Amino acid sequence: MQTVLLVAAEAAPFVKTGGLGDVMGSLPKALRTIGIDARVMLPKYQSIAHEHQAKMKLLHEFTVPLGWRRQYCGLHALEYNDIPFYFLDNGQYFQRPYMYGYYDEAERYAYFCRAVLEALPFIGAMPQIIHCHDWQTGLISVLLDAHFRSQPSYQAIRTMFTIHNLKYQGVFPKEIMGDIVDLGWEYFTADRIEFHDRVNFMKGGLSYSDLITTVSPTYASEIQMGFYGEQLDGFIHKRRDSLHGIVNGIDYELYNPETDPHIFCRYNAYCPKKHENKEQLQQMLGLPVDTQKPMLAIVSRLVSQKGLDLIARVIHEILAMDVQLVVLGTGEGQFEGLFRYAAHCYPAKVSVHTYFDEAMARRIYAASDMLLMPSLFEPCGLAQLIAMRYGCIPVVRETGGLRDTVLPYNEHTVEGNGFSFTNYNAHDMLYTIRRAVTFYNKPEIWSGIVATAMNADYSWRKSAQQYSNLYGVLSPKEAVYGAQ
Repeated sequence: MQTVLLVAAEAAPFVKTGGLGDVMGSLPKALRTIGIDARVMLPKYQSIAHEHQAKMKLLHEFTVPLGWRRQYCGLHALEYNDIPFYFLDNGQYFQRPYMYGYYDEAERYAYFCRAVLEALPFIGAMPQIIHCHDWQTGLISVLLDAHFRSQPSYQAIRTMFTIHNLKYQGVFPKEIMGDIVDLGWEYFTADRIEFHDRVNFMKGGLSYSDLITTVSPTYASEIQMGFYGEQLDGFIHKRRDSLHGIVNGIDYELYNPETDPHIFCRYNAYCPKKHENKEQLQQMLGLPVDTQKPMLAIVSRLVSQKGLDLIARVIHEILAMDVQLVVLGTGEGQFEGLFRYAAHCYPAKVSVHTYFDEAMARRIYAASDMLLMPSLFEPCGLAQLIAMRYGCIPVVRETGGLRDTVLPYNEHTVEGNGFSFTNYNAHDMLYTIRRAVTFYNKPEIWSGIVATAMNADYSWRKSAQQYSNLYGVLSPKEAVYGAQ
């Protein structure tokens, strides 16, 4: 059996700020169902719920070298849903109110990367593969090469690095090379971790990992282009033979309208009861109760990446239609203000909630007819997958994972599970919304689109097998490495 250690800065249900946390909570579960000994390692943040911290067991305490420092690390373990989770504890770095956004992010996550490698002999099974996720883990492969390859127990370890969002790279002043990350200047070159005379953690992962993946095939192609490549497109293109795009999945046990305890009325593709969920949500939000009126939803971080400037340009045209709009999410002030203003102008049509709540999100998916997701770029996206699971039809721009998962409806072939447009243009989006509303008003057609969306399989089953295949390339299944 392959032992794979997945390492990330967050994982549900312990800590989550976005899609990365969802993936790290569900992918290991899917990998274990196909025979992979998948384990997860995280920082032990203060924000982890007490109920989880109380169940953790201290496995070992050791010292982590970090430049001239020698820092404490406590290795804690907890089994959750039959998955071994490990938590690296250091109060100086992780006992803080928030997960991210501090002045010493370079030191915090350089420590985390080094601590991961130092902890391996104490987890009971030396992994064959370390699967790193996003920039916070980018130095693991670099430090493995620089400080651990001479040790026999580390020589067989191979690494994979997954890009969840190339926009966030972890770029810091070059002075951290010796003072914090403890690397010689031979690593500070254009083909390694140097980036415009600074240190780039993500580039380290891209440089030194044996394989690279990202979260959809289209995004894997896009990030080799200047518009999407965030100044790393040329570097990624050079490693294109090692780059693979695998679409994220969602947990079909967690997101299941037949069993979801958060929604008003449970249902399935053969007996969709969205009108009942819509009626109760309308009552809850103080909107006029009318189950025939199409309800549009935005469940998202309210940031520029999500294409909200397109909605801002045509918000009045959208609301001139006979629709309702429900918004859930937090983000940039300009967009929170935009939707609050829309709710002020159209109180009978718009309900806005500038926070995030998982139960509320599920109720909105179950009640709404369409999800608006006109992203500027979208590595994969999970909202459209969850929405389709609940019969909420996505209206998206054709980019990244949205292009790979949303098949535009074709009235001639009667195929498709959503609606999409190509150009980043507000009126193209408006036309697509109007087209979707037109078909919504044809119940015999709309019910077919909903059934297609709800019957699609975007679980982790296929994607987990694709990861397993790549693990097999890195480490033959018959090779077994014992704990040291």
